[in-house]
Amino acid sequence: MKIPIFQADAFTSEMFKGNPAAVCPLQEWLSDDTLQAIAAENNLSETAFFVKEGNGFRLRWFTPVTEVDLCGHATLATAHILFEELGYKEDVISFQSRSGLLTVEKEGDLLKMDFPSDPMDQVEAPAVLFQALGIQRTPFTFKSDDYMVILETEDEVAALNPDFRLLSEVPARGIIVSAKGNDVDFVSRFFAPQSGIDEDPVTGSAHTKLTPYWSEVLNKKEMTARQISARSGDLLVRDKDTRVEILGKAVTYMKGEVYL
Repeated sequence: MKIPIFQADAFTSEMFKGNPAAVCPLQEWLSDDTLQAIAAENNLSETAFFVKEGNGFRLRWFTPVTEVDLCGHATLATAHILFEELGYKEDVISFQSRSGLLTVEKEGDLLKMDFPSDPMDQVEAPAVLFQALGIQRTPFTFKSDDYMVILETEDEVAALNPDFRLLSEVPARGIIVSAKGNDVDFVSRFFAPQSGIDEDPVTGSAHTKLTPYWSEVLNKKEMTARQISARSGDLLVRDKDTRVEILGKAVTYMKGEVYL
């Protein structure tokens, strides 16, 4: 049995930047164990699988170790592959997912994703979080399924060198660290050793949390954002109250076949 596989770099127009994701179109679902094994073999932060369903698609995302509820960059990569490699002709792609209905459409040379907003509650974070990040405790910490820590400057975010063993002890999907940007509205980094990813290059799902926070702080509904990982990636985000629009580019890196 052979299934197609593509790899695309998301949230960038340059190959070898942004966040790479594998995309596997399926005629029907394989077993969960097989999907997880393919994702582990790919060893990328996410592998997306999709199956035609009604007028849209059912979309699932796997890290090398687990299935996740939402992944932005792999959704962007999947839409890019559908539009650019698989000849999808409609204006809007609809995905059913573990996070409900997600849509992606073209807006100029960008792809626009419509995701549910995920505002976070301010909390007192555990000491191990700050110890793992190597920073002093700050009251500007927030929590949903992730923790989010707000620092004063972009330079502080860029300088972080976490202890990933300690960070994996923090009870969360992952850790977002963010600050106002020097030449964009805000910057961030995302660490998720709990999900098998020490540092994710560009994390669309984190921006469902970052967008409502910075929209309130900056009093702006549309903002530019950059995830300042080693690969880096750029996003345009819009706060739509209960929804978040996340826009970016993608570029195809590879296509081939998986032999099962």
